[in-house]
Amino acid sequence: MAKLAEELRVVDADSHMTEAHDLWLKRAPKGYEDRLPRVEEVDGRPMWILDGEPFSFAGGGSVIDRDGGKHPHAESQAVWGIEQVHQAAYDPELRLQVLDEFGISAQVVYPNTIGLGGQRVAASVADPALRRLCVEIYNDAMAEMQEWSGNRLLPMPILPSWSVDDSVREAERCATLGFRGVNMTSDPQDAGSPDLVNRAWDPLWEVCADLSLPVHFHIGASLTSLNFYGQYFMPSQHEVVKPAIGGAMLFINNARVLINTIFAGIFDRYPKLKMVSVESGIGWIPFMLETMDYEIWENAPVQAAELARMPSEYFQHHWYGTFWFEKAQGDLQHLVDAVGEDNVLFETDFPHPTCLFPDPLGTVEEKMSTLRPETRRKVMGENAAALYRL
Repeated sequence: MAKLAEELRVVDADSHMTEAHDLWLKRAPKGYEDRLPRVEEVDGRPMWILDGEPFSFAGGGSVIDRDGGKHPHAESQAVWGIEQVHQAAYDPELRLQVLDEFGISAQVVYPNTIGLGGQRVAASVADPALRRLCVEIYNDAMAEMQEWSGNRLLPMPILPSWSVDDSVREAERCATLGFRGVNMTSDPQDAGSPDLVNRAWDPLWEVCADLSLPVHFHIGASLTSLNFYGQYFMPSQHEVVKPAIGGAMLFINNARVLINTIFAGIFDRYPKLKMVSVESGIGWIPFMLETMDYEIWENAPVQAAELARMPSEYFQHHWYGTFWFEKAQGDLQHLVDAVGEDNVLFETDFPHPTCLFPDPLGTVEEKMSTLRPETRRKVMGENAAALYRL
C-alpha cells in the first residue's frame, strides 16, 4: 500500500458500480415484474430488457478481468459480460476489500447500465410511472448499499430529468435517504424537459442548495454529449483509437456545463448551491475561467454587468473538479493553485478505461509529494470529506 494511505484519509470522488442483474426484479412491485429492467439472452448476448425491449448490452462495466489484469476498452468493457470482470465491479463486499487494499477510506459511485446520468431510462420507455419506478428502485438500492457500507460507498442517485417537479420530489426524497448529493444529466432537454439553465429548473437548485446536495455532472451523462463523442474522432481512425479520442474530448465537454451555469446567473440566485464536474480532469479549468471573463465582456457586456462577480470567481465558491492522471508539466502545485486547492477532488475511475489500477495511490504518490502538505491533504480527501459530510 502506498505511503499516502498511511498519512492521509483518502476519498475517491469517482468510481462505477455495475448494476446487479436482479436489482430491479427483487424490488419490483406487483404487476411490474416483467416491465422493469432485467437481463435476458438475445442472439447469444446478455441484454438488459426494459418494458419488453432490449435497451443495453448487459456488460460487466470494467476493463479489469477476474484475475486483476487491465485491458484496453475495446477488448474488455465493450464486450465482456459480468462473469468475465473483476468481481469488485459489481459486488459491494468485494469493492470494500479493494478499497482496503488501495488504502481508500470512502468512494463515490456512479451507475453503468442506466446511463452515467440516468439518460438511458428516459430514452428507453415512455410510460411516466415506469420511468419513475426505474429511478426510485435504483436509488433505493443505492441508499441500502450506502447504509450497509457505513458511508464508505457513496452512490450518487439519479434524477428523473424528464420532469422538473419529479426531480424536485426525488431530490427531497434522496435527502431523507441519506444521500450526499445528486447525479444530474447535462442535457435534460434530451428527455423533453427545459434545458439546464432555463429558470424552470430553479426549484431544483433551491432544494439542492437548501438540503446540501451538490449536483454532479459526470462526463457522458447525456445523449447529447454521447452523440458528440461519436463525432470527435474521424471515421478513418482505427477502431481501438476512437475511444481514446472520444474519451479525451468528453473531458472538455463538461466545460459546456460550467460556462452555461455561471453565465445564466444560477449561483447569484442560489449562493449555497454546489456543483461537481466528474471525471473531467482539471487542466482545462484555468484557461476556461480566463476565457469566460474575456468572452462575456467582449460579446455580452450588458449580461456580464448583471452578474454579481466576474465569471471566473464563481468557480471558487460553487464548483469542484476531479483529478487523477494529470502531471501538469511537472508543476502540479501551480495548476491546483490556479483551479483552487479547495476545489479539487481525487478520483480513481475504478474500474473504467482510464482508472488508476492496480495501485492508484502509488500511481499518484510521486506527484502528490510535489504539493504543499496542506494542499495534498485537501486534494486527496479533506475537500471530499467536507463536501460529502463524512
